[in-house]
Amino acid sequence: MSAQIDHLLSETRQFPPSPEFAAQAVATAELYGQAKADREAFWGDQARNHVTWHKPFTRVLDWSTPPFAKWFDDGELNVAYNCLDRHVENGLGDRVAIYWEGEPGDERRITYAELTEEVKRTANMLAGLGIGQGDRVAIYLPMIPEAVISMLAVARLGAIHSVVFGGFSADSLRSRIDDAGAKVVITADGGYRKGRVSPLKPAVDLALSDHNGSGQQNTVEHVIVVRRGGNDVEWNSERDLWWHDVVPAASAEHEAEAFPAENPLFILYTSGTTGKPKGILHTSGGYLVQAAYTHRNVFDLHPESDVFWCTADIGWVTGHTYVTYGPLANGATQLMYEGTPETPHAGRWWELIQKYGVSIFYTAPTAIRAFMKTGRHIPQQYDLSSIRLLGSVGEPINPEAWMWYRDVIGADKAPIVDTWWQTETGAIMVSPLPGVTATKPGSAQTPLPGISIDVLDEAGAAVGNGNGGLLVITEPWPAMLRGVWGDPERFKETYWEKFAQQGYYFAGDGARLDHDGDLWLLGRVDDVMNVSGHRLSTAEIESALVAHESTAEAAVVGASDETTGQAVVAFVIIKESYLAEHSPEGLATQLRQWVGEQIGPIARPRDVYIVGELPKTRSGKIMRRLLRDVAEGREVGDTTTLADTAVMSVISAQVK
Repeated sequence: MSAQIDHLLSETRQFPPSPEFAAQAVATAELYGQAKADREAFWGDQARNHVTWHKPFTRVLDWSTPPFAKWFDDGELNVAYNCLDRHVENGLGDRVAIYWEGEPGDERRITYAELTEEVKRTANMLAGLGIGQGDRVAIYLPMIPEAVISMLAVARLGAIHSVVFGGFSADSLRSRIDDAGAKVVITADGGYRKGRVSPLKPAVDLALSDHNGSGQQNTVEHVIVVRRGGNDVEWNSERDLWWHDVVPAASAEHEAEAFPAENPLFILYTSGTTGKPKGILHTSGGYLVQAAYTHRNVFDLHPESDVFWCTADIGWVTGHTYVTYGPLANGATQLMYEGTPETPHAGRWWELIQKYGVSIFYTAPTAIRAFMKTGRHIPQQYDLSSIRLLGSVGEPINPEAWMWYRDVIGADKAPIVDTWWQTETGAIMVSPLPGVTATKPGSAQTPLPGISIDVLDEAGAAVGNGNGGLLVITEPWPAMLRGVWGDPERFKETYWEKFAQQGYYFAGDGARLDHDGDLWLLGRVDDVMNVSGHRLSTAEIESALVAHESTAEAAVVGASDETTGQAVVAFVIIKESYLAEHSPEGLATQLRQWVGEQIGPIARPRDVYIVGELPKTRSGKIMRRLLRDVAEGREVGDTTTLADTAVMSVISAQVK
């Protein structure tokens, strides 16, 4: 793929903030000037404004051994204290921290005082099981308050959490537990999803069983189980403990100990292009500073009056930064919802916004497109007048969806902050400031104050306004990843090798700068797909397909999909012995189900095409670009580099 990325989009509409919104906005244009004048001093100010330090830092940034950064490294803090105790000490104990609603309609209302007490009990319970600074705890939970409580309790002890999305299979869970060397797993009997209980504990049992052939030693000593679904579970009396037995029995007294700013906070696994998940490591001080700073300024947070709702699952980085750490560090009141947007009815989300008076709503373009598909008449049945700000995250948002979002959900007046960031960046990097920026449909627009971004060609030269290329981050930032867990070489190769000479971080995304210099994201430039806002590696899905006994070879591509952004499309070569006995249709159905079981339903291919050959270069590299053409129904591109140029016409005929 050329770094000079073509674009067909021409968008000229602009929406300046209203004078009323700008007059009360948290962020002002002065932030840009302050950051430009002295970037390090700017971040030092943000760190002192947003975080309480047990031991103040004297050094903002140590960049002496790039790409390994240290931020505020001689300072000490406790992340959970910053999210909880200090608000209670400041007289905000009665403020609601979390309004929670379960999919069946059960409710909980948790104040800061109650949340603090629950986190202290959970921390004492974990400490009693031997969890301390540096130990790893895996969290595999639905969207229930115990997920946030568990994260904060682990952070309170200076330990490291690794949250695994509840939709992942036992194999995916096992690989993450093994890589992190987790001592404890916190899970639930199940969680509600699409009107029924989706079991979780059986996947943990399978992941920890001695019969899964991984050959690795099991590091897990205890499994804590939250009763949520009321479904039967198998019980290992030596290992398993019910949350409702051990947490309420623990003491509610727990003093938050200060840890160094660079103490690891969490590992979050992303799909790697090699098929082995990458454990992205984030530390405490810099991450919390940028999480709180971005949450306050990008979302124009007024904590005394706003109700914030980020719809992300706790298993993704958005759920870490904008469900747990950002909102709670800022003393915000937020809504958490367990279920899916269309359960038990198509207007569920809008009903919740009306019920809880949500004023700031942050969701993915995938969800917005799904609502567009069902029609505006559904949200129009609800009172959405409490909304004053909308946010978008997870992938580039197309202008049509942006306009629909503003018009139908934001009553044609709520500013939209279209945010670009990654698991690796830890917090928002590019976004309009809602009281300052004249927003453009479909554009993330501008790096936040304190963030330095550029768009380069393959040779490392800036492409300039009006052109597209590769998105890079040119200066270290506080919430940046500190490495790949256990693999510093992979960290350097994956993120820093491409522009090593300049010392730039390459995000793996394409972008263009318009004539005003505003940024438009163009999606991934490698083989990582973005399905419903979830980044999935083609390599991981291909290895799952090839693990099926009928498969000889597989290639996976992401094809544009109206609802999910991209959909998984697989081209599979079946072993001859199986072709004689099974129909291609039957095998395709089997393989779709197989991938769902191996990786999780989110990775299940939309289409599986049984083909006789794959398009390969003479060196054996599969030309996925050509398969993408077929999957999207386009005319097949240049085939001259293929070992067999006739193969694409055969594949096209087979697909038709």
